[in-house]
Amino acid sequence: MDQTSQRPKRVVLGRVVWLLLLVCGSLYLLVCVAVAVLQRSLIYLPSVFTREQVDQMAQSAQLERWTNSAGQFIGLKRASPRQPSEGTVMILYGNGSTATGCEHYVNDIQGVAAFNIFILEYPGYEDRPGSPSQDSLFNAADEAFRTLPPNQPVYLVGESLGTGVASYLAGTYSNKIAGAVLISAFNGLTDVAQNHYPLLPVRLLLVDRFPSEKYLRHYQGKVGVTVDGRDTIVPEKFGLRLFNEYTGPKKLWEFSGGGHCEIMEQPSKFWKEAVEFWQTNSSSQRR
Repeated sequence: MDQTSQRPKRVVLGRVVWLLLLVCGSLYLLVCVAVAVLQRSLIYLPSVFTREQVDQMAQSAQLERWTNSAGQFIGLKRASPRQPSEGTVMILYGNGSTATGCEHYVNDIQGVAAFNIFILEYPGYEDRPGSPSQDSLFNAADEAFRTLPPNQPVYLVGESLGTGVASYLAGTYSNKIAGAVLISAFNGLTDVAQNHYPLLPVRLLLVDRFPSEKYLRHYQGKVGVTVDGRDTIVPEKFGLRLFNEYTGPKKLWEFSGGGHCEIMEQPSKFWKEAVEFWQTNSSSQRR
């Protein structure tokens, strides 16, 4: 076969290749656009209930509504059964939980220490109006923090996405927060998201970044971090990055067999250690 007859085939093959590249590029671009548009629905997983349902769940959990100065619902709370209390704990839950879903933290913490506990409800969750975003969560946390009882040490407990909110509060109110425990923590949501979508330009697309590492640079209080060896949602390497970068007093709990937000020891033991870490002059620790 001469070169003249081969030339049309090469032209056709080249056009097919370019067409395939164009189709693949267009599909990739569409996926990027879809992720950019839908990213908040991928990050936030709010459970929505009626006021009556929330009141019923709160009553069952022995929690009462926490309101701001205008009487608007901002979360749930429970005073310590033992008074006077030793301080205040503010809980920032993960994206798939709710304020009423934090009953177990309240029970476990109050089982080992006399703390008044306040749980922030995120906008768009349960029966709180609004929609979740980094800005709305941070604004809600700011408002709630300013309504906490004065003249008591304040401690933060963050869970998963809530560790980003807790880190923001610690960095913003660095002189007013005595300590924090960050459960299944991460150094920044951007790194976690890029890990889940390695072929997409997540660093360019992500709007809500929750840069915990950045905020904790402005804090020098006590920070406890838990990481879980079988965590597929927030792999332990991201919590270890946060822990290793933090320069203040710190304590690490490593649960090699644990999944996401799974504390692999008796809650009473874990929270007793956490409270002792908060309240004593211990140095940095790694377990």
